[in-house]
Amino acid sequence: MKALIFAEPKSLMVVDQPMPSITANEVMIRSRRVGICHSDYELLAGQYIIPISYPVTPGHEWVGEVVEVGANVTGLAKGDRVVGECVIKTPERIHHFGFSMNGANREFFVARPEWLHKLPDGVDDAKAALIEPFTCGYYAVMRNGGTNAAETVVISGGGTIGLVSAAAAIGMGARVIVVDPVPLRREIALRLGADGVIDPAAGDAVEAVAEMTKGGADLVVEAAGHAASLANVFDYARPEGRVSMVGINIGQKFPVELGKIQIKDLTVRGCIGSPGVWPAAIRFLERTGIDLSPIQTHSFALKDAAAAYELGKKADQAVKVTLEIS
Repeated sequence: MKALIFAEPKSLMVVDQPMPSITANEVMIRSRRVGICHSDYELLAGQYIIPISYPVTPGHEWVGEVVEVGANVTGLAKGDRVVGECVIKTPERIHHFGFSMNGANREFFVARPEWLHKLPDGVDDAKAALIEPFTCGYYAVMRNGGTNAAETVVISGGGTIGLVSAAAAIGMGARVIVVDPVPLRREIALRLGADGVIDPAAGDAVEAVAEMTKGGADLVVEAAGHAASLANVFDYARPEGRVSMVGINIGQKFPVELGKIQIKDLTVRGCIGSPGVWPAAIRFLERTGIDLSPIQTHSFALKDAAAAYELGKKADQAVKVTLEIS
């Protein structure tokens, strides 16, 4: 079978590998689509947040099909379409699928049934390949009280996580405004159903948010992790508003007026990953019918993975780049 591997930091290649085999407690998955995440670039650069051994196969945003079921496995059958969680608890340690253990960027792989979630017919492969990032955006909104049609939500940062956070809030009925300097991202936000977008490079974003919200957002989702975004999020929120911090910024320092948390009586929550929300997020996607397809801007065959990774670096040209495995 074919597999994408990072042989070592900064070394990406597609290679031939032997077919895996399963035990009685495992299932064999045929990989169908796998999204490229910003974290995959960190892995390729040798800078991931936990220790990693190379070579490794990336791929944690995936959809696949069950092709073989172990004798002791119940609840899954050949032909089931599935997605899988990223944080895997084993007797030895907690693994990150696609990082500390090989991921889905290969034609076939072995999984344990407890990692997996069956897909309803109403969620097609294109949408399913975005479920992993969607769960993160859904969690960022739900982690801080959720939202509804009475509220305004500001999303600071329009990359994949910002856009899926926007989609979650839109699906809950909120009025949504996305702040991002990249025209492509603002365009996609509007296609998803956002009520407004703001270009922070065009003027004072805080003033623009205040004018559009008439006093500040009920909920702000910081999804950029950039200094300029992080410096503004407390100003985007109304008094007694909520701020969810999902954009990752580790090891960097910059000045920010933390007293605004007290002065405005804000509720600030940190969010990482999507623990405990996968079944609910999948039901949410099915029942709301939210169309996530605008986020997936490009698709490549597995053999063209190097070109896919190159394009994915270009924020002005692509948002979510997906590899079609089989």
